[in-house]
Amino acid sequence: MDSPVVDAARLWLGTPYVHQASVRGSGSDCLGLIRGVWRDLYGAEPEAPPAYTADWAECGSTEVLLSAAMRHLRPVDDADWQPGQVLLFRMRQGAIAKHLGILSAAGDAPRFLHAYTGHGVIDSPLTPPWQSRIVARFRFP
Repeated sequence: MDSPVVDAARLWLGTPYVHQASVRGSGSDCLGLIRGVWRDLYGAEPEAPPAYTADWAECGSTEVLLSAAMRHLRPVDDADWQPGQVLLFRMRQGAIAKHLGILSAAGDAPRFLHAYTGHGVIDSPLTPPWQSRIVARFRFP
């Protein structure tokens, strides 16, 4: 059974990857997907994101995405993986978190929806390498 979050996110499938964009069917990055799903569920976004470069997290030490997620989403701190949870990833060990996705299927074959450079918004297997990069999980309020 899908969640309203997954249903909203699936509408974004095939949207091309465009840095800093959040327009379904036209362009989105990973943050743009989360922002767009928020708008679909709640209307206006809770805050406007600051401008950011494609490599914004490579040399910084401030957990920008983690802080924003803590302000607006509800942390999931149990072992219960449910479709619709927002996943926050570190792309390198020791780096700050800089990628987001939405769990689209849990269980033996987990999957997640995310906007990925060169691919756009896709539904990917949540393979062990991806799982090992998860920093935190959240749910929409």
